[in-house]
Amino acid sequence: MNEKNLVVALDIGTTKVCTTIGYHDQNDFEIIGVGSHPSYGLKKGSVVNIDKTVKSIHCSLEDAKLMAGVSEVHSATIGIAGNHIYCFNSSGVVAIKGKEITEADVNRVLEAAKAVLIPSDREVLHVIPQEFRVDSTTGVKNPVGMCGSRLEAHVHIVTGKTPLIQNILKCVEAAGIEANDIILQPIASSRSVLTDEEKDLGVVLIDVGGGTTDIAVWKEGSLIHSQIIPVGGNHFTNDLAVALKIPHNEAERVKINHGSVLSERLNQQSHITVHGLSGTKAREVRLGQVAEVLGARAEELFSIIKKQIDERNLGDFITGGYIITGGGALVKDLAELGEYILEKPTKVGYPRPFGGMTTVMQNPKFATVLGLLLESNKENNGTLAPKKKTSKNMGENLEGDLFTRFSSSLRNVFKEIF
Repeated sequence: MNEKNLVVALDIGTTKVCTTIGYHDQNDFEIIGVGSHPSYGLKKGSVVNIDKTVKSIHCSLEDAKLMAGVSEVHSATIGIAGNHIYCFNSSGVVAIKGKEITEADVNRVLEAAKAVLIPSDREVLHVIPQEFRVDSTTGVKNPVGMCGSRLEAHVHIVTGKTPLIQNILKCVEAAGIEANDIILQPIASSRSVLTDEEKDLGVVLIDVGGGTTDIAVWKEGSLIHSQIIPVGGNHFTNDLAVALKIPHNEAERVKINHGSVLSERLNQQSHITVHGLSGTKAREVRLGQVAEVLGARAEELFSIIKKQIDERNLGDFITGGYIITGGGALVKDLAELGEYILEKPTKVGYPRPFGGMTTVMQNPKFATVLGLLLESNKENNGTLAPKKKTSKNMGENLEGDLFTRFSSSLRNVFKEIF
């Protein structure tokens, strides 16, 4: 097996670290290795313990390598989230010098669109084109070759705090991996879960992770809004642990096996056995009590999402409704409650099959890592230029590295987006 044809994705989450390895040749792409390990060193998407995070990454990586039958993996595409992520829309305008718009003109207008003032402790992760305007013509997806005198670009910019990004990169490098790209997790999840038709129609992807919930709003095939909400699956589990006075692991078991967010759909008189701290007796609790606790937290989460959508006047764009994915999406009746609160069609989104994916992988909790693998394979096939970045050269010349990274990739990125 040619190691040059390996593509690797690494999803470093609050509850788990997941690694997937794919193999591509000229005509085919196949998932050959998967590794997952509990994550102990992150909180709400940010590293709080480097040693534990490195160990989790290493264990996940070794499991994937063992399954794939490969001895070495050198680089990977990394997913990132956390409440330090801040996204906004921007625009730029340039005059056309020649008769026709060229790729150089597109590069110039994208550079103008991202020339915004951001705090010194932040860096740009993504500059995603939404649409171009040529003179008075709007909604242009690819302006190259068109005639005009004025080119305008509307883009979506994703930024993150530099120290927190460096911490993630430091952990990855300590595990022996070079990060060839960093991708916002809801963008990766959208890649594996949403269809082109859904993105065109207008949907909101809700990725419920362990420490955060990531949302991505799509319309006419473009990302028009993204946001990280600091409420995730762990909050559901912690609520159960406090309300039922049981350990966190037992609360997680109850949530997965018996949890629901709609108490009226349960037999209120049914009971389950729960185990407290070591040395205490097991006791019974009502299923209705479990549903009341989980339902209260779910209502809070959906209310936050609805408020964010309403404040930005995005409701009219969401023709296709809401799609919930991520590990937290598996709580029973979550989509039904979401549809009631959000007042739009809501469903649970599963990764679309590719590369010989097994039924085990067709699970919402693998949406992000599979999306990262698709992005990594796209780059290795030459659609995007590889983007090398390490914490060492970030520390030496962060601004220059970012400029080089985006300058080398912007030439073709709008082609892939549209």
